[in-house]
Amino acid sequence: MAYAYPGAGALDYFLCHYEGSRLLFRGPSRGLENPFVAVLGATESYGKFVERPYADLLQGRLGLNVVNLSCVNAGVDVYLHEEPITRIAARAEVAVVQVMGAQNISNRFYAVHPRRNDRFLGATPLLRSVYRTVDFTEFSFTRHLLTVLQATSQERFAMVAAELRLAWVTRMKLLLDRLPKQRILLWMADAPPPPGATLNLNCDPLLIDAEMIAALRPYVTSYVEMTPSREARMEGADGRVCSEMEIPAARALPGQSFHREVSARLAEVLEQIM
Repeated sequence: MAYAYPGAGALDYFLCHYEGSRLLFRGPSRGLENPFVAVLGATESYGKFVERPYADLLQGRLGLNVVNLSCVNAGVDVYLHEEPITRIAARAEVAVVQVMGAQNISNRFYAVHPRRNDRFLGATPLLRSVYRTVDFTEFSFTRHLLTVLQATSQERFAMVAAELRLAWVTRMKLLLDRLPKQRILLWMADAPPPPGATLNLNCDPLLIDAEMIAALRPYVTSYVEMTPSREARMEGADGRVCSEMEIPAARALPGQSFHREVSARLAEVLEQIM
């Protein structure tokens, strides 16, 4: 998971483990004895480059523990493979699940690392037969793989994208079924594109459209769609803690203002359903 460990002068993420899991999470570690809210998600929910991610802010608003179980570059697969974490999340009063990209899951075309889901492990015979001229030994990360596949053939890439979308919806339903009855699905980006929109591999969450979100609505208590306000968009690098070399990566992630907006909205929703 890129950027998982702070360097000199970077934020201290107070990395911690929970109950038998080998994964590292952002701390400080929260108690699991009393009622708590579980947050599952990727880099945005982890709060990379921000001092106070929305999970921490939400804890202050609610007055109960909010356990941040988010992982940098996570896909749905990390939670389906790491049973200790889904067991913890199932004990929560409410689970908040961020919409994660569809690229970081194993599927009929390629496999990803079970814990570091952005890592490409290898192509299946099916993908090799569809893309005979591509040397798959060149790839370490899923986004790089998909970028090359799309550039090689839009028509063949549409097959891969369709498989990823189908697999993502199926896995998300499996994950949601393992969580407590009270579940919030959280979108943290510009509004989901409509079905059939041009595939843009520079937009996160990757490959997710409004139709896929609609398919999950019956499985959640609430759907919260958060798009950055003008203030959050104008924040630039000021709302992030990073080195000069990390600024490009930091700008692609939510800043402190957006985390405040997300925490405020989630607090409203949680007060209604708890």
